[in-house]
Amino acid sequence: MTTNAKLLAVTIDCADPKRMADFWHQVTGLPVQVAEDEYSAVGDGTTNLYFGRVADRRPIEWPSDDKQFHLDFRVPDVAKAVEEYLELGATRPDFQPGVTEDGVGWIVLQDPEGHLFCVCPEAS
Repeated sequence: MTTNAKLLAVTIDCADPKRMADFWHQVTGLPVQVAEDEYSAVGDGTTNLYFGRVADRRPIEWPSDDKQFHLDFRVPDVAKAVEEYLELGATRPDFQPGVTEDGVGWIVLQDPEGHLFCVCPEAS
């Protein structure tokens, strides 16, 4: 029998861990656990995002085969959430594979360091 592992956190490489912790704290509401130059974290003990400093990290271009991961978040109002996240420093790339012609679907954003995340409507 294989030992089942329990996910502790997702660790994200970045140039400025403090900035990332502040951004993701505001987006998720998760408390900042650690805020240091080399390492920061937000989390509630169940859901945790860690940020480790990698000075020369460069964001990917989107769309790109260089994408290694992205995060998905559900929100009650996609348009409102996107507007708020853009005000916090996120960017909205031109390529939006989840948006239909009538504007329905999910929106791809990039955090202040270019990591991709999707803002998704709540499940119906």
